[in-house]
Formats: sequence, structure tokens, C-alpha cells
Amino acid sequence: MPDRVTNPMEHKRFERLFLPLMSAAYNLARYLLRDDAQAEDIVQDAYLRAYRASGRFTDDNAKSWFLTIVRNCCFTFLSRNHVADGAVSFDEDIHTPDQVIPLYRESIPVSPEIVMMRVDEQNLVRRAIESLPIEFREVLVLREFEELSYREIADIVNIPTGTVMSRLSRARNHLKQFLSAEMDQEDCNGM
Repeated sequence: MPDRVTNPMEHKRFERLFLPLMSAAYNLARYLLRDDAQAEDIVQDAYLRAYRASGRFTDDNAKSWFLTIVRNCCFTFLSRNHVADGAVSFDEDIHTPDQVIPLYRESIPVSPEIVMMRVDEQNLVRRAIESLPIEFREVLVLREFEELSYREIADIVNIPTGTVMSRLSRARNHLKQFLSAEMDQEDCNGM
């Protein structure tokens, strides 16, 4: 029988520790699965699993513990659905964010042209990250977006810290090459 949180104090503890992690959980699931709807489902499943097991949570690093659950849910989903790493391609109609998040914080109004350039930059970065093999995507997202330490990433992904550093380096190199190729392509098309 799964552990259940029945104590109101435990329920409040769960809310305090894990609800603020929803954005991080979705972000990880989104980049691992490359699908918004599936990421939302996985995050719900991860919260349910974490809630059931939260009575056993004794560590002081709720973020690492919870993101491990999210990661495991993602890989279980991929395995059960026989989704190969490269099987989901980028489709701008599906993968363009519904809401534009400003790339720069400024207090002056911006023109529509600047807003469109920012959206284009965001889409380019998203495509670049999605082009990475899954083992590189996950360490990049955990380090650069979620700002986890190498040790925390190693614990979540269950690999040595040196492997985290190696994968992160390779991911950054791949992103650099991808972005350089895209910029070269734009230069060729613009001439």
C-alpha cells in the first residue's frame, strides 16, 4: 500500500516544499518530452507520486528529490510509449510558446519588431536545445535553467559528477554549432 499524507501538517509541508517547484518540474518535463501536453500530464503524475511518498521524504533538498521523480516519470513515459529520442520533431505550430517571455528586462516600451525578434530568438534557442540528445538536454536544462549544482544533477540523473560536466560541455558545444549553422543559413538566405 502506498504511503499517504493524512496529517494536515504533512499536507502543508508538502505544499510548502513542492508546489513552488511546479515551473521547474514542467520545464524539465517539457524539454525531455518535447511536448507541452505530455509534460503537463507527467508533472501531474509526478506530483501525485511525490505526494504519496512525501511522508518518507527526509532530505533537505526537495528540488532534487522532486525533479528526480519528474525525470523518472518522463523516462517511464518514453519507455512505455516506445518514443525514440529523435522521434519528436520540432513543429513551430505546436512548440511555439503561447506566451512570450521577455528576453530582456526593460522599462521602456518596445516596438513590434523587437518583440518579434525576441520571439524568433526564443524559438531558435528552443529548437537548438531540442536538437540535443536527451542525455545532454537534461543536464543542460537542470544546470542552466534550474541552476542546480553538478552534484545535484548527478544525484538526479544518477551519474558521476564528471559525467555531468562532460555532458554539459558537449551540450554547450552542440548548441554553439547549431546556432552558428543557423546564423550561417540566415546569412545565405538574406543575400
